[in-house]
Amino acid sequence: MPIDFEVTMNEYLPLRDVVFNTLRRAILRGELKPGERLMEIQLANKLGVSRTPIREAIRKLELEGLVLMIPRKGAEVAEITEKNLRDVLEVRCALEELAVQLACDRIDKAGILELHAAADRFKGRLDSDDITQIAEADEAFHDVIFKATGNDRLIQLLNNLREQMYRYRIEYLKKRECHPQLLKEHATIIKSIEEHDKDSATQITSQHINNQVTTVVGTLKHREE
Repeated sequence: MPIDFEVTMNEYLPLRDVVFNTLRRAILRGELKPGERLMEIQLANKLGVSRTPIREAIRKLELEGLVLMIPRKGAEVAEITEKNLRDVLEVRCALEELAVQLACDRIDKAGILELHAAADRFKGRLDSDDITQIAEADEAFHDVIFKATGNDRLIQLLNNLREQMYRYRIEYLKKRECHPQLLKEHATIIKSIEEHDKDSATQITSQHINNQVTTVVGTLKHREE
């Protein structure tokens, strides 16, 4: 298992969180590939830490669905499967449809301005070669909608789901030919929320997510051929 990533220390975070963030980032960026075994001793030696924070990080990654524990083999990076994709995005679709409906009722003028600004920042990031920056800008756009709901429990559920969605968001955003459609969908979502049009907001949100499913499923099937 060649390891090309480095741990970045952070004086404000416990070591276990630093190790977790390092391994998580390596998986999401493809530096640790699906099916690759995670050897505690090798990772500990490479990152210059004991096996304890490595073990704790692997447990957290398993909870996020990024790592699988295989009997008699140990931990390995989880494959990106169509089943997992559909499961996660079905839940995301239901929650985000509710979020845009509530946002239509509750967003204020400041929220609308913030939504436009987030959409502009996302558009500005599309020329970046750093896919994680593009993904973060996309998340920030949706976060404005979530905040506008004023529903803390819904926001918590969406944030809990965020990590499981991240891999699929990355896979989708890698397809630059999809970016123009994404921009159109963001613009339509904003227009629907501004006009307090719940039906339109729900429809475009569903389309927005289903396009992601279709694209990523196509990518997975192409890899299998």
